[in-house]
Amino acid sequence: MYKTYNEYPDVLNVSDIQELLGIGRKQAYELVHSEQFHVIKVGKRIKVSKNILINWIEGGKTYEQSN
Repeated sequence: MYKTYNEYPDVLNVSDIQELLGIGRKQAYELVHSEQFHVIKVGKRIKVSKNILINWIEGGKTYEQSN
């Protein structure tokens, strides 16, 4: 069953992204490694702010890593 954005935690993990976008595990990992939006790595875990992902989904500004 589908959830609304509000039902997801404020900080998403890869399985949340997979569920939210209706994509497979491999595609979800490719997406978080694509640098299209900011991700946080905590050890081996990958976390994404729900607000950043929603902004990206809605066509907002993409993430540009500063050097």
